[in-house]
Amino acid sequence: MKIDLRSLLAGECRQLTIDYSMSPAYDENDASSALYMVRFTTPLSVKGEITNTAGYMRMTLSLSIDYVAPCARCLSDVCGSFSFDVEKTVVPEGLLANIKEGDEDDYAIVYDGFLDMDAELLELLELSFPSKMLCDEDCKGLCQKCGKNLNEGECSCDMTEIDPRMLPLKKLWEEMQTDQEANPDNQK
Repeated sequence: MKIDLRSLLAGECRQLTIDYSMSPAYDENDASSALYMVRFTTPLSVKGEITNTAGYMRMTLSLSIDYVAPCARCLSDVCGSFSFDVEKTVVPEGLLANIKEGDEDDYAIVYDGFLDMDAELLELLELSFPSKMLCDEDCKGLCQKCGKNLNEGECSCDMTEIDPRMLPLKKLWEEMQTDQEANPDNQK
C-alpha cells in the first residue's frame, strides 16, 4: 500500500494515522526462507502514525500477525500471534545524500509524496520472526528410530543401541576412562 504523505509534507497536518492490513506474499515451501513452513492465518496488521515536528518526520508502527508453524522438536502445529514494532525517520528521496553507508535502514524514503513500505515490512517480518517454535518448553520431540511423537507416550524402540557412526567416539571415551583409572595423578 502506498501511503499519501503530500498533506503532511505540505504542512497541512501534523500527524497521519496509519491503519491497514496486508497479506504477506512469500513461498512457505521455500526452505531458504526464515518463514519456511509458516502459515499466516490473518493478514499483517499495520498500525501507527507519522508525526511531522518542524520538518522532522518520525514513523512509529506496530505490526501483528497470527501464524501456525511446526514445532521444531515434534512437528506438531504451534499457533500463536507475533508482533513487533518499527520506528524510522521519514525523509524525501533527495535528502539521503549525506547519510552514512549502513544507516539507510533507519530511514523510510518518500518518493513523489508517497511512502511504500510493504516490501520493507515483509523483509522485517522475515528477519524478526523466530527461527524455531516449540509447542512446549518440555517437548520430548520425535523418536529417532520410529518417528513417534514422544509427547504422546513412549515408543517400543531399543534406545540402548548406539548409532554406528558414534562407535569411534565411544571407543575413544572408553580408552580415556581406562587411562584415567590407571593414572589418577594425570587428571586435570
